[in-house]
Amino acid sequence: MKTAHPSALLSPEMIKTIRDSAYAAERLGKIHPDQLAIVYEQNWFKLLVPAVYSGLEKSLPELVRLEESISWANGSLGWVVTLCCGAGWFGGFIAEEKAAEIFGLKEVCLAGSGAATGEAIITPNGYKITGKWKYASGAHHATHFTANCIIKNGEENMLNEDGSPLILPFIFDSSKVNILPAWKYTGMVATGSDAFEVRDIEVNTLNSFKITPNASIVKTPLYQYPFLQLAEATLAANISGMAIHFMDLCKAIFAEKQELEKLSLLQKNLLKELLTKVENDITKTRKAFYRAVDQSWVTLKAGSVTDSKTMDAVSKTSRRLAKTARECVDQLYPYCGLIAANTESEINQVWRDIHTASQHSLLTFL
Repeated sequence: MKTAHPSALLSPEMIKTIRDSAYAAERLGKIHPDQLAIVYEQNWFKLLVPAVYSGLEKSLPELVRLEESISWANGSLGWVVTLCCGAGWFGGFIAEEKAAEIFGLKEVCLAGSGAATGEAIITPNGYKITGKWKYASGAHHATHFTANCIIKNGEENMLNEDGSPLILPFIFDSSKVNILPAWKYTGMVATGSDAFEVRDIEVNTLNSFKITPNASIVKTPLYQYPFLQLAEATLAANISGMAIHFMDLCKAIFAEKQELEKLSLLQKNLLKELLTKVENDITKTRKAFYRAVDQSWVTLKAGSVTDSKTMDAVSKTSRRLAKTARECVDQLYPYCGLIAANTESEINQVWRDIHTASQHSLLTFL
């Protein structure tokens, strides 16, 4: 697949609606209704839901390009779509009876956490669960929540074969969940990434699942792809989209500076050269990233799920893309003027979003 500018995958009308409501979304602390209407119209929360449950079941190359585009339009929206449709991927591993019930909803949205900060005590009919989890992006729109729990038999931890605690993911209906205000960070304000908790809720065994390839219920290629690289690639695409948005805004600012008499020719040339440099850097890194992602998909479809060399390339290029995107923004920022520090400006919003999103632990180190 080609690697075009992110704007190529969204209509001008979508882009305008998404960006026009971005500031109102920050004030709400969650995705704006006008943005959410597009998400439901386009079925973006179902991008990775199995086709057998009326999901879109997008290929990974298609997915990461679209997620980059949505994050280019607005970082918070792109992040929520990515995290929530990523949880929709669990539909390939949830028992068919439960999955059909969940994903039959037109406006289904799954939020959740990968932290094992809950306990599931075995009962005669399933489990009793208590726990509290942080950073559930899209929590305010979620119909269901997913969360990892340590499995216990009474007071005793159940163990894996290697002696480590047994941890399983669960899915709960949102009616059983309490959302707790917790997002106090400078960026990604509209993601609504608040905490949530459950207390002594009873669930049956159909609410638990595993996400290893051999545990998949739906046997199509998407649900054989390793979860780690799926997460790394989709998050990196988000950060790339935000960085390109920042660069696009810089172009307009730098064009205005070219007309300023107070700047010398040397200074004007420096701005031109810097913008060209960072654009070349991000373009080169994006191409390497998309080559790795595309190749991993080809390899997967050919049956080589455990090709470590191919999957290592996805991990490395994902981290490199996130690092390059952040560094490109940081090189441009000092030359943007006070508008970039104005919390009511679009470029400041993008700057805050990328510097918050890029703190994700999966992409911190090369």
